[in-house]
Formats: sequence, C-alpha cells, structure tokens
Amino acid sequence: MADDPQPGLPTTRPAGFPFTRYDGRRGAQWLVEAWAMLARERMPWIGLVLAYYVALALIESLPWIGAFLAPILKPVLSVGMLAAAWTQERGGRPQLRMLGRGFGANLWALVPLGVVLIAGVAIAIAATALVDGGKLLELLYSGAPVDADSAAAATSLRATLSDPAVELAMLFGGLCALPTILALWWAPALVVFQDAGALAALRASLRAALANWRPVLRYALLVFLLGGVVPSFITTLVTLIAPAPLYQLLASALLLPYVLIFVTVLHIADYVSYRDVFHAGE
Repeated sequence: MADDPQPGLPTTRPAGFPFTRYDGRRGAQWLVEAWAMLARERMPWIGLVLAYYVALALIESLPWIGAFLAPILKPVLSVGMLAAAWTQERGGRPQLRMLGRGFGANLWALVPLGVVLIAGVAIAIAATALVDGGKLLELLYSGAPVDADSAAAATSLRATLSDPAVELAMLFGGLCALPTILALWWAPALVVFQDAGALAALRASLRAALANWRPVLRYALLVFLLGGVVPSFITTLVTLIAPAPLYQLLASALLLPYVLIFVTVLHIADYVSYRDVFHAGE
C-alpha cells in the first residue's frame, strides 16, 4: 500500500525500546523463518516443546493451586523457547535444560506477566456475559451433572455453542482479550533480552504490535488458516474416505504430528518476530 511505512525504519517510543515498523508482508516471513529454524533442528525443538507442555500439565495437576500456578509460570517457562532460538541463531542447538532458564532470568519481572495473563483472560471471559446474558459463563463453569447422560450433554453443548448470541459472545470475548495477547506477545523477550520491567515490557510489546498491525494481522490470519482451517479440512477428508472403525485412528495419526509441528513453529516465531521488530538488522 502506498501509505505503508517503509520496512527498516526504526520508531523510538518514550519507553526507551525502539522498534521497527513493517508492511503486511512481514507477518508471513516470521512463520517462514520459524519453519526454517525448526527444519534445521527438528528433534531438539520438538523435544523441548513437548517438555514445555508436560511441565505445564504437571504444574496444573497440583491440587488447589495448579490451575492458577500454571498460567503464572507460563511466561517463565516460555523463556526456554527464547533461549533455544537465540542459541540456535548463534550456532548452538536447543536443549531440554534451557526450559528452566526463566527461573534465573529476571524472574520477578516474568511472574507478573503470568498474573496479567490470568486477569486479562478472566476479564475477557466475564465480558461475554454482556452479549449472551451469561450463557457461555454457565457452560464454562457450571459443569455437567454427575449423572448426566453423555449423549444429552453433548446435544446440549452443541445447542449452546450454535446459539448466535453465544457465538457473538465468543467473538466479543476474543476482542476483549486481544490487548492482553498483544501486550504479552513480546513481553517475556523484552524482560529477558532487554532487562525491561514487567510494566515497561507490556507497554512496549503492545505499542510495537499495534504499530505493526498489518504484519500482525497477516500473521494471525495465517495462524487461523494453518491452525484451524487445515486441521478441519484434514478431519473432513478423513471422514469421507476412511471407514468408521478407522476414522479416529487415522485422523489422530495425521493431526497429532501436524499440530505438534505447527505449535513448535509458533513458539519459534515468537522469538523471530521479536528479534525482527526490536532488533532489526542485527
């Protein structure tokens, strides 16, 4: 577009974290570069990502505190991905021991990011009641009765999710969560690599993401296509060609490796996009 800022033009903000503003094409490049990094070190990356989710699952399984502790520690554990990508760019390899790097890297600035994640998501979910009168909240928090028939419960779930008011509420909740998502996107990297405080990192990440709304939007659309549309297409295709007894097995055999690779690319892209926006040309 004619009014697009030129790539490579640094934009300084009062927070003291200069960033670069790009045109929309850059959003696809972040995924391409992340895929290239994964292709060079497939097994180390996949092992690290699996360890990351296993660690989160173990933390979440802790009685009483697990559900709150897991999101609080999520930014801390994500530092392992950033460290692995940083190391790979300098000729090293991702290693499992990097998963704990966040506990020694400005921990007290990383933990508040997890608190912001909990608060932002909670506010976004609560806001859905303004649209659907609380139907989505009831679905999320009421749970099914112990003696409920599974078929009846599934029918009720489908009916609720197909309600236009609930669908609109989910969209509204996603929009409400967007500022939190953008503020947290590059915040852990700013804390680790630029010694930012939690508030400064959140502010800088949000400003840089809004200034780069074109590549961020293209990135989000590609993530939706690859993470939502493609798996749905694969599932539908398997349904049409596979016999009923083999449907779930074949679908899982195709989708699980795809999803694992896709999620790994997204983790690497967090670093690639941060480096591109905040350290262009280095």
